[in-house]
Amino acid sequence: MAEGERQPPPDSSEPSPAATQNFVIPKKEIHTVPDMGKWKRSQAIEKLVALLNTLDRWIDETPPVDQPSRFGNKAYRTWYAKLDQEAENLVATVVPAHLAAAVPEVAVYLKESVGNSTRIDYGTGHEAAFAAFLCCLCKIGVLRVDDQIAIVFRVFNRYLEVMRKLQKTYRMEPAGSQGVWGLDDFQFLPFIWGSSQLIDHPYLEPRHFVDEKAVSENHKDYMFLECILFITEMKTGPFAEHSNQLWNISAVPSWSKVNQGLIRMYKAECLEKFPVIQHFKFGSLLPIHPVTSC
Repeated sequence: MAEGERQPPPDSSEPSPAATQNFVIPKKEIHTVPDMGKWKRSQAIEKLVALLNTLDRWIDETPPVDQPSRFGNKAYRTWYAKLDQEAENLVATVVPAHLAAAVPEVAVYLKESVGNSTRIDYGTGHEAAFAAFLCCLCKIGVLRVDDQIAIVFRVFNRYLEVMRKLQKTYRMEPAGSQGVWGLDDFQFLPFIWGSSQLIDHPYLEPRHFVDEKAVSENHKDYMFLECILFITEMKTGPFAEHSNQLWNISAVPSWSKVNQGLIRMYKAECLEKFPVIQHFKFGSLLPIHPVTSC
């Protein structure tokens, strides 16, 4: 800096965080789904729930058609065509006007998250697309760090409800299912988030999720148990036979170990599998970076 020049004084309008912040030791506050009433939800969270409610209503307005085939009801294609046409308008209700240029890119992930209209199937790749949809909204600032619990237990949980309704109404096929050797025919992420919700639970242990009574009494409060209930409603026979992977997981001694194992499994079985990732779409918000050698 030239002699005699002075730096401008610091902007006193921006207080130092350390001077104004009252620091505390973090602790858990959200132990059950009803505790979500404590959480201040952003306007974006409510708009996303409204968007999903619209998708739910469209299912009611598009009943299954009579057809010879038991699975893959063709009425799903009519439902999907409506989403394909209206996706950008739906996303525009969530994204503020000054970010409107992002709407076409973000809308692609919404359309990819509800299944394939040609095969009338749904799987973990579609679920990953919804996670990408939420990630894009975080990256452009529509969703905030403060929304993180509501993103999972309010928005993603509502998404699960709509997807289950789609699967049951239109008898959608599992996409790339490993059958009895897979974790679940349709979902994976709710098992990860659901097991994290149960870490340090005072009495529910992994062994309890194969207990019909424990699931029946607690499924409304815990995402993991809601997933188990849906499986038992959709499949018949002994749990150990139709869901062998989950049966084995029930023997793990703690929820923290279950959670850690599921994260590793998700990376290996979903994120690193060509049949899943070949369908994933990349853009400016979620770019693909080629691996470079050191």
